Amino acid sequence: MLLQQIREELVTLNCALPENELVKWTSGNVSIRDTETGYVAIKPSGVMFEDLTPESMVVLDLEGNVVEGDAKPSSDTASHLYIYRHMPEINGVVHTHSNYATAFAAVGKPIPPVLTAIADEFGGPIPCGDFALIGGEQIGKVVVESIGSSPAILLKNHGVFTVGKSGTAAVKAAIMVEDVARTVWLAMQIGQPEEIPADLIARLNDRYTNVYGQ
Repeated sequence: MLLQQIREELVTLNCALPENELVKWTSGNVSIRDTETGYVAIKPSGVMFEDLTPESMVVLDLEGNVVEGDAKPSSDTASHLYIYRHMPEINGVVHTHSNYATAFAAVGKPIPPVLTAIADEFGGPIPCGDFALIGGEQIGKVVVESIGSSPAILLKNHGVFTVGKSGTAAVKAAIMVEDVARTVWLAMQIGQPEEIPADLIARLNDRYTNVYGQ
């Protein structure tokens, strides 16, 4: 079986989406690109998360040709592949419809940098890209054109896409974007939160990226 380790990792990472209340039923997906072969493994379409197995994952090349797998790949596959083709540094992509982040997407608003956690993880506001139809490359194009240096982007009237150097990094970004979206929404019920100045955001992001952790 091709990419067995990645397939096993995908089971864990996909199941992390409902565990962290980022998706419902069968919506949402995680994909990982193998750095050696360039192949991408992705969740099959319409399969319950608890039913996922390493064998059920679909392996494709970057042009969308199925290399291994019997199931139909996620309906977002073309957009995942577009992102990988145009962002060579990215090896993990996640799509969710997490409630608070998607609420910002529903009104076409970015999540403002009013928390140190946003500065740390995202390096500025979490952008909101334009509306795009599901099923082709359109969403991937919006992600590539609008995400900037952030690991997360909101898609107007749709949901959230996150990217990372690994599948784990992309899932972490998806969890974090929902966490900060919830806090920002709560703050907006009290008053108008004040954005952190850009120079301080840069300092916070640099510390988090280059100093924080092991």
